[in-house]
Amino acid sequence: MLIQRRAVGKYHCGGQWANACCTHPDWGEDAGASARRRLREELGVELDLSEVGVTTYRAEVGGGLIEHERVRLFRGDANREALHFDLNPLEVSEVRWASPAALSEEAAAHPNRFAPWFRIYLDRWAELPVAV
Repeated sequence: MLIQRRAVGKYHCGGQWANACCTHPDWGEDAGASARRRLREELGVELDLSEVGVTTYRAEVGGGLIEHERVRLFRGDANREALHFDLNPLEVSEVRWASPAALSEEAAAHPNRFAPWFRIYLDRWAELPVAV
């Protein structure tokens, strides 16, 4: 699985590891189109994506902020060696590949390295339709 470290300057959870991308659709924008757009804007990559499900989470993200979101989940398959990134430094400081099992172990040992919503995703991994 590809994950990203959020840019340190983000208004919350800066410097923490999270899922590869969040959609943040514009008003009236299709979620799939938004996911593809955000992959380009954040990571500089183009991928075919499939919507695989929906989940909801509630998480305190610091600074007195709480996210309570219904999230559409997308999956894209890529050849790691052929995928080239052009990271947007305002959004992402680095990316890495890791297995969900290894990430779960790391998050249990060092929870502050990971964004709160991503820890929730890892805790629910076996239930999520993206699980591999």
